[in-house]
Amino acid sequence: MSKKLILVVEDDSTIRKFICTALTTQDYEVIESSTGKEAVQNAIAKSPDVMLLDLGLEDIDGIDVIKTVRQISDLPIIVVSAREQDREKVEAFDTGADDYITKPFSIVELLARVRVALRHKENKSVDISMPEKEKEDTFSVGDLFIDYDKRKVTVSGENIHLTPIEYDILSLLARNHGKVLTHNYIIKKIWGGVIGGETKSLRVFMATIRRKIEKQPANPQYIMTEVGVGYRLNDEI
Repeated sequence: MSKKLILVVEDDSTIRKFICTALTTQDYEVIESSTGKEAVQNAIAKSPDVMLLDLGLEDIDGIDVIKTVRQISDLPIIVVSAREQDREKVEAFDTGADDYITKPFSIVELLARVRVALRHKENKSVDISMPEKEKEDTFSVGDLFIDYDKRKVTVSGENIHLTPIEYDILSLLARNHGKVLTHNYIIKKIWGGVIGGETKSLRVFMATIRRKIEKQPANPQYIMTEVGVGYRLNDEI
């Protein structure tokens, strides 16, 4: 089996070397980029399996790198940034990032995120919530329609672009429509229960999913919040 190729985009040489060393010790192949322009070139020419992207680059803001890469590739993009405000995370997710790690971070967390990204890329978690005999091909409620086989989501007939993690969260809720899924249950199913402190990240993911599928994200009709417990997909619209 060929090694997975990880593109590391970081202008701080110390942090970049730290990340690259950690990845190579786990038998990943690594490409380094110190600028946004170089990152885009490598994303096109090298076809990496995952991109680790710092937002605070000197030449091009990381958000613009995501926008450019998303025009030509759907490779998983994990943001690794010191920007920690929810609005900045939401902007990154809305632009096309798949995951977000806030600096400072542990290398254990980083490696876990890479494994999750690769797993989602390989579509191994499409049907993570139900046994084979209970699976359905599609789900619909109101104007929301999900085709599980195609991993396709539409609202009022319009295609909705979701990142792999966003899709798997929505799919998990839809497979269990009407049921309240706790924060810990969702985290375990989506991230494998190996990453700590994901409740806040889950909240950000839910916000981005709502922005994409809800007519009024602040007053959702599909994804309902059960305060202090978790989330539920409404099946009575």
